[in-house]
Amino acid sequence: MRTLLITGPGGSGRTTVAAATALAAARAGARTLLLGADRDDTLGAVLGVRTGPAPVGVEPRLTAWRPDADQGFRDGLAALQDRAASALDLLGAIRLDPEELTPLPGADELALLRALRDAALAEAHDLLVVDLPPAPRALALLALPEELRRYLRRLLPAERQAARALRPVLGRLAGVPMPTEALYEAAARWDLELAAAEAVVADRTTVVRLVAEPGPAGDDAVRAATLGLALRGLRPDLLVANRVLPEDAAPGGCWLAGPVAQQRKTLEEWRGTYDVHTLAHLGHDPRGADDLAALAAPGATPDASAVEWPVTDRLAADGVLVWHIPLPGAIRDELDLVRRGDELVVTAGPFRRVVPLPSALRRCTVDGAALREGTLAVRFAPDPRLWPQGR
Repeated sequence: MRTLLITGPGGSGRTTVAAATALAAARAGARTLLLGADRDDTLGAVLGVRTGPAPVGVEPRLTAWRPDADQGFRDGLAALQDRAASALDLLGAIRLDPEELTPLPGADELALLRALRDAALAEAHDLLVVDLPPAPRALALLALPEELRRYLRRLLPAERQAARALRPVLGRLAGVPMPTEALYEAAARWDLELAAAEAVVADRTTVVRLVAEPGPAGDDAVRAATLGLALRGLRPDLLVANRVLPEDAAPGGCWLAGPVAQQRKTLEEWRGTYDVHTLAHLGHDPRGADDLAALAAPGATPDASAVEWPVTDRLAADGVLVWHIPLPGAIRDELDLVRRGDELVVTAGPFRRVVPLPSALRRCTVDGAALREGTLAVRFAPDPRLWPQGR
């Protein structure tokens, strides 16, 4: 199954574009699942069909699903309390009843990731179209599986599981029961679930698509989103310019002349950088299948959205290895690099990612970095204490 992730700045019409894209794919013959993330049924309002926690058929070969984050949170926490029963009893904690549970911040994101993983594993559809939250939240959501897995590895490293064999001895020495094996089992289960979601996002058949209304605000949002995606190793396959006014909508002296000229200028700039597809303004908010079909949204493209971060060998010429990290739109003054053990912390504007170093670079020291034409080149010099002799 292929996956198409659609996002954009708030108010850009991303939900409408996601629905129109899914409808076009279904009518072209692909078994399509449209997955929504909003708590309000904005997806159903656009489709003309109510959506909710149970998948609903919209048209032949088109199904819409909006998972219930509240119920998923209650079920997950109830299961966690059952698995951690002995630890809770040791602490004298009183369990929470399902009816008194209120979802915490982040429950929506976790519910969407779980639904994304389940849909991909089910293999019941040819195409999964995901209406992601607005771009800033979408970028945080796409980073969540990798970040949570890193936290788990730091807090419960695999080596510590060797302490299981010593638990009875430690318990007798301490005079109190030691935490049960359920903690490690839960961590392993969470890691497996997060890895499945991370694999869907990183898969070469997964495509990210940006939606924006041409104009200064949309341009700023697109630049920021493109940089954030690049830091995650992703790039948009298309930039959908939504609600584009026709050129003849602004006769002389009409107040629309300003917006039309503004859109024209932004579109010219976008076409020099992105693969742009324009969707016309219908003159009203699209509602129902007829309006969505009239938009003529582009289908899913076969191009992969993965971004390569290659390492080039310049040992013979300059005595260094160079790691090339594409960061389109990055500003030199807003870049920061920190080497920490076998990881590199990369900060670009408001975005940050902790990435493991390729194996060859772990035996090197950072020798400098430079940003040229949207690519960050980080130089690594071999550490004589760790580098094989003769290199």
